[in-house]
Amino acid sequence: MRQASHSPIGVFDSGVGGLTVLKSLMEHLPHESTVYLGDTARVPYGTKSGEVVTRYSLKNAEFLLERGIKLLVVACNTASSVALPALEAALPVPVVGVIGPGAQAALARTQGGGVGVIGTQGTIRSGAYQRALEAQDPRVRVKARACPLFVPLAEEGWTTGDVPMLTAREYLGEFARDGVDTLVLGCTHYPLLKGVIQEVVGPRVALVDSAEATAQAVVTLLEGLDLLAPATSTPSHAYFVTDVPERFTEVGARFLGRPIASAEQVDLKF
Repeated sequence: MRQASHSPIGVFDSGVGGLTVLKSLMEHLPHESTVYLGDTARVPYGTKSGEVVTRYSLKNAEFLLERGIKLLVVACNTASSVALPALEAALPVPVVGVIGPGAQAALARTQGGGVGVIGTQGTIRSGAYQRALEAQDPRVRVKARACPLFVPLAEEGWTTGDVPMLTAREYLGEFARDGVDTLVLGCTHYPLLKGVIQEVVGPRVALVDSAEATAQAVVTLLEGLDLLAPATSTPSHAYFVTDVPERFTEVGARFLGRPIASAEQVDLKF
């Protein structure tokens, strides 16, 4: 068990968005080593079928298991919405998705005014957040909307100014009108747009960052399993991608909040 506590946490996403989850993990667990895989050759997952996303997710997990991880974080809302049961059944390590923790955090924040969920088309179409929220509280009112243009805006660094503001108003105006008091950012890109999102929905709407909620869930799980890395540990962080790494390291630094010195390109042979 002590040896396992030194093992890294594995994290995968279809691209750079999952780095917001990794950022939260690093902040909450500064002594933990991590291995991140971005399936950049097949991004985005949000427009693909559940069967394809599940197949990609199992292959991603297999790659990370080969690197000796002690826990897998599925830092992709689309993969969490369709592939989590298959991953939990196939893997010998604990698996944490982003949807369950995000839903739980939203229910803890809402004052009964209803919960909004925004995400990719795949995540919203799957109904995973809606089911997770209603399973925990059948009385909750849920309003969901896909906001696909937020993803390219975040990746291009257009997080302030007229373009993101007009886009946010188009997507989110109805949430303010419908009395939603809590809004789940159900895509790992969306935390970069928190400022404009908050401005559009207003100060009375609490924003729930699934990345933050997921990191807190990982802390609790590792504590319960006695798998936290010792406070004396010096962490290492490795990055792998399935396409050329240059854009990943450039764009990813904005999502991670720190430079990414290098990323290794790998072929997962799907």
